[in-house]
Amino acid sequence: MLEILTDWYKTRFSDPQAITLMFIIIGIGLALYFGSGLLAPLLVALVLAFLLEWPVAQMSRLGISRTAAATIVLVVFLGLMIILMFGLVPSIWRQGVSLVTDLPSMIDKGMLIVREFSADYPQFVSASQLDSMMEEINKMLDTQHLIDLGKQILGYSASLLVLMVYAILVPLLVFFFLKDKEFLLNGSKRFFPSNRALARKVWFEMDQQIFNYIRGKVIEIVIVGIASYIFFAIMGLRYSALLGVLTGLSVLIPYVGATLVTLPIALVAFFQWGFSAEFGYLMLGYGIIQALDGNVLVPLLFSDAVDLHPVVIIAAVLVFGGLWGVWGVFFAIPLASLVKAVINAWPNNQEQQRVKFDSE
Repeated sequence: MLEILTDWYKTRFSDPQAITLMFIIIGIGLALYFGSGLLAPLLVALVLAFLLEWPVAQMSRLGISRTAAATIVLVVFLGLMIILMFGLVPSIWRQGVSLVTDLPSMIDKGMLIVREFSADYPQFVSASQLDSMMEEINKMLDTQHLIDLGKQILGYSASLLVLMVYAILVPLLVFFFLKDKEFLLNGSKRFFPSNRALARKVWFEMDQQIFNYIRGKVIEIVIVGIASYIFFAIMGLRYSALLGVLTGLSVLIPYVGATLVTLPIALVAFFQWGFSAEFGYLMLGYGIIQALDGNVLVPLLFSDAVDLHPVVIIAAVLVFGGLWGVWGVFFAIPLASLVKAVINAWPNNQEQQRVKFDSE
């Protein structure tokens, strides 16, 4: 057994480049895991700067100074965010409050249907099970629970000062990342080992893939969200803006997100129309949107960025989402692609010796 482990170690870790790559990955992973809370504004600024680098680079090629290009791109981006914030967020907030207000009546209507079903088919839902279900729902809706929920909301609102600091700090960081890109990159090289050719190879392989993925994911969220909202509004579905945003954000979690967001859409449609033609048309249209997203939009946007098996993607979402929450879910596919690139680039002495033997 020891001999097998020794041979495996010599095969995989005899190259100094591999050791350097391993230490770089472990170091960055530990820094993100233990310091993600403190480094949150820095990480957000890095992501935004990475996304905004392309228009800045294109403007620089046209002869515009990098400082002016970074300023123009950042001002346009912040303007779009402000328009989105003041145009969309209030509507979503109002619809969310309305949904919470209507939730008790929706639950009462649902329980009435369940009682009728229990009376007709007691073998599936017994009276005791129904009473237990009602007891749990009442606990969720009692006054003390709502008070505790209000305290949690107030606790979150106490961090508004921190959010205001981030709102000032993050744009400044993004500006300097874009403006002084080359200076910062050259300065950071001193903290990495000199024999980093293998790490550089992995980064060059991942750089364009990560950019294509993030750009494609943002485009997918916007297209799916807008298409869903327009369809829901045409159908007259209540909370159409809120459900449209949820549908757009659901693409962040591959395969699972679409399944999760289908439940509230189906419930709202059912409580609004019941089992009617409108309910059927809505679910059919929603299914067509999801089918077009999975079979047309995703292949167009991610044909060069994602080459992973669905099982690997779901496993990556679970692992990285558990480690880093929402950001882990968002970057699950690029991180899985990074792992794949590292495995493919990792030196293997046995293969090198086989190539050498064949050449002789």
